[in-house]
Amino acid sequence: MKMGFRVLWVAVLVALGVWLWTILFPSPQKIIRHRLDAVAKCVSFAPGEGMLVRLVGAQGLAGYFATNAEINLEVPGRDQVVISGRHDITQAVLTARSSVGSLKVKFLDVSVTVAPNRQSATVDMTVDANVSDQQDVIVQETKITFRKINGEWLITRVETIRTLSILDFEPARAPSIVGA
Repeated sequence: MKMGFRVLWVAVLVALGVWLWTILFPSPQKIIRHRLDAVAKCVSFAPGEGMLVRLVGAQGLAGYFATNAEINLEVPGRDQVVISGRHDITQAVLTARSSVGSLKVKFLDVSVTVAPNRQSATVDMTVDANVSDQQDVIVQETKITFRKINGEWLITRVETIRTLSILDFEPARAPSIVGA
């Protein structure tokens, strides 16, 4: 009886130790997913925000990016957007918040691949964006590159992935029949 109680007690302590270890030292995948959740919250905003709230939100979002980060977006039906540097990211976010009533962003199908050296990671995901003045939801495949800089996972590059569409294909030409 005493032996069974001791084994149970040791098992509980080991389980508690493993749980505490994962809380204190989360995996890079978990840290990056948590940062992406925070980015989605920073990008999203409700209608009628005040100027101070806009500024704080834009600066908060820029804090998730490296100083020399680059964003290269190709949204269907819009011009290609290339933004370089944390300052330009802040300005672009402020401009977007001023020109759009509201925005709700979700990241779906998130796949995090950490490099063997555990100093960089690539995230492939689907961005689901709902803009207040548009009926259609914007859905875009995206690739984000993270780098561990001074112990913190920061975004160094964001780019949209061009997916195949019916418009990418030319209709097949029918062979001509000579002498028919």
